Amino acid sequence: MRPKVLILNGPNLNLLGTREPEVYGRTTLAEIEAACHSRAANFGLEVDFRQSNHEGELVDWIQQARGECAALILNAAAYTHTSVAILDALSAFSGPIIEVHLSNIFRREGFRHHSFVSTVAHGVVCGFGSFGYELALEAAARLISAAREN
Repeated sequence: MRPKVLILNGPNLNLLGTREPEVYGRTTLAEIEAACHSRAANFGLEVDFRQSNHEGELVDWIQQARGECAALILNAAAYTHTSVAILDALSAFSGPIIEVHLSNIFRREGFRHHSFVSTVAHGVVCGFGSFGYELALEAAARLISAAREN
């Protein structure tokens, strides 16, 4: 059985490709999902890819991932900067956590520079557009492999 990686996407990411393409690019979330499935197969991983505009649903999915998923990749979008509830759920997840942002949050408004997610993430990928998800998958694959060796 292949290790499963849960990829979660927060609010407004369902609008990718049409919402502020100068900031977030023209790639749709469905295209990112397809690329993730393809890339994950190269690493021997299974992907569960989801999006929600609702904080509580994201928290529920993070909690469900405990014991089911080997790693978690999260683009919490605006919740990155505001959600202690997501932080608390992530704190209960024992596998690697990779934080992803399409834009470079450090080149944007000051309020975007703070991330609750970063305090529990193993690493952060930001500023590489949709390719950031593929980079996060590679990082997750390496962390999963390293954990299995120990």
